[in-house]
Amino acid sequence: MGIFSRTRDIIAANVTDLLDKAEDPAKMIRMIILEMEETLVEVRASAARTIADQKELRRQITKLETVQANWLEKAELALSKDREDLAKAALVEKQKAADLGEQLQDEIALLDESLKASEADIAKLQGKLREARARQNSIVTRLESANNRARMREMYAGAKVDEAFSRFEVLERRVDYAEGRAEAAGMGAAPKTLDEEIAELRSSDKVDAELAALKARTQGKGA
Repeated sequence: MGIFSRTRDIIAANVTDLLDKAEDPAKMIRMIILEMEETLVEVRASAARTIADQKELRRQITKLETVQANWLEKAELALSKDREDLAKAALVEKQKAADLGEQLQDEIALLDESLKASEADIAKLQGKLREARARQNSIVTRLESANNRARMREMYAGAKVDEAFSRFEVLERRVDYAEGRAEAAGMGAAPKTLDEEIAELRSSDKVDAELAALKARTQGKGA
């Protein structure tokens, strides 16, 4: 079932009110636009038929004008032959064609009014359609923004974030434990013995002596 009963309802419709009352504004605006587009196609098709009807009536009027000219010619011929009765009959036929032509002109005038009304309706429908499409863009933008905000809230406050922070805490505890083991490894180390300290001194003396000898040789080569 359509939202509108067509052209008049669409032109008079308040799109904002319709959307405010809708449970699903996005779906409602799509339906509104679809019905407006269908109605616009129908009104244009009707206008096209009206234009075609006008063209056909004008062709008929042109033919009737030719018929009138023929009957006038025949009436003139009859009078030239002193046949007033035939001339009168020919003029009667000419008048019938003229009357029919006038009727067709009246029909064309009515079609003109209908066409003007269709043109006005098309302009109004196009305006309503532009309004609806603008509202649709606005609704889509707002929905996208709302969805993005919801995703951000879920990202910062959702279960996944809690789980991630929980993992971080586990890793931090592992690092703390590794550091604790390193510190604990240095605790309670036995002090060096007297022999170890003397051995280090002897080793240091040997290194110093070797360094002095190396310097001497280097200086001797440079002399």
